[in-house]
Amino acid sequence: MFATALSQLRYAAAILTNRRIRPKDLERLARDLVATIAEFGEPGEDSALLPGRSAPVDPTVRREVARRSLRATATTAARHTAHYRRQFDQLDLDPTQLEPEDWPRIPVTPKQALRALPAAFVSDTATPALMALTTGTSGTPTAVWFSRAELECAIAFSTISAVLGLGLRPRHTVAYAGCSRATLPLVNAEESATRAGAGFVQFGTLTPAVALDRLAAPLGLPGKDPQITHLTTSASYLAALVQEAEHHHWQPGDFGLTSISVGGEVLSAPLRRRAEAAFGAAATSAYLMTEILPAGATPCAHGHLHHTPEFGHLEVLDPLTWQPTAPGATGTIVHTPYVPYRDCTLLLRYATGDLVRLPAEPPTCELAHLPATSEILGRWNGPLSATVTTREILDLVEAEPHVPLPARHALTEGPDGPEGPARLHLLVDRLPATALRARLEERAHTAGLRLADIALYEDRAAMPPTTPLRADLREHTFETSGRR
Repeated sequence: MFATALSQLRYAAAILTNRRIRPKDLERLARDLVATIAEFGEPGEDSALLPGRSAPVDPTVRREVARRSLRATATTAARHTAHYRRQFDQLDLDPTQLEPEDWPRIPVTPKQALRALPAAFVSDTATPALMALTTGTSGTPTAVWFSRAELECAIAFSTISAVLGLGLRPRHTVAYAGCSRATLPLVNAEESATRAGAGFVQFGTLTPAVALDRLAAPLGLPGKDPQITHLTTSASYLAALVQEAEHHHWQPGDFGLTSISVGGEVLSAPLRRRAEAAFGAAATSAYLMTEILPAGATPCAHGHLHHTPEFGHLEVLDPLTWQPTAPGATGTIVHTPYVPYRDCTLLLRYATGDLVRLPAEPPTCELAHLPATSEILGRWNGPLSATVTTREILDLVEAEPHVPLPARHALTEGPDGPEGPARLHLLVDRLPATALRARLEERAHTAGLRLADIALYEDRAAMPPTTPLRADLREHTFETSGRR
């Protein structure tokens, strides 16, 4: 216990002084948490003080820590990365004297800049170990370099989150149904599961029929529940699994799932309900992103995402003017991951492209002490993407059983141009379109969606181009040879 307390003190000192974190301190905290639960069955009351758990902090202390962290992060980036060294020279701004009110003077970093030259954002004092690529469904994959120390810290944070947030225990087995080329999420999932004592199975994005067979198969392992208990996947691949399960009449009792964790894409309310009905397990969606790791956000019971200020600085800005978004309005997440959590790829005011809405009134939920936004609404791809967001479209169409999952849709300008209501194009099954269109139009009107009309298609080739989905990143297996 003395060693654990010493690790906590060293970790806290590193944060307060913005010095490098010792991965071994975080590893010990995660390991001792697992040991405590193994001995006592539940985490102790002091688990709320563990890294990333965001216990309430005095607002004055939080503001001072944020001021120091912003200054330290900007100073490190200006001194040690080619991109920000050049930028601060042009701004004639001393990062060591930076105050929070000076922060808007730093230009927003667009995603295209990181994609074009990732090495320009790597610190010249770092030891790059792993290049993590995003899946690239929104364009060219983004490359982010991580040091070994960053990876070890991220895994420790993930272990704490898996044990406390997902309730992961040694009797559980986790299946990861994500693209195998997404290296960092895969490494994090495998290491955090096994360090918690749980089993881990890498599925990849297999043909849904094969994945369902594997989820339902008995494990027969000593000390483990009879079947896979936890599933981690993307929203679109979950939709493909739901489509397969519903079509072939799988029942919740066929599976042993207790938890479905969804990330990387918008999880609509109808898909959540259909997944929970199909698999008999709760489906949740937190917010994580390779570029801003370990920062992220946790959903609350009131439907907000609450962003952890410990790991970075959150802004919600208008994607056209880069001015702060007003309460009740929609903007894009702009994030600055703090040093010392990041020491390799450094990013200041990084425009994630993820759209959220700020609460019109201060939250009153159990996480009200943390910065809050709506759930992710979609991706910013120009004004049309904010006219009707991806979440609004999916909430509309994924409740309809005659829309094949994952839903394929596109938005184009309506008759009044880019500022007016949009036209929705939607792929459907073969059926009389009149009744379906009428149902969708009625629900769209009730929801107040800015849609000029809805065009239905039975042939995807006849539609405008649809957005690529993570479910499209299929991985082949010899198991499918007998299914042709």
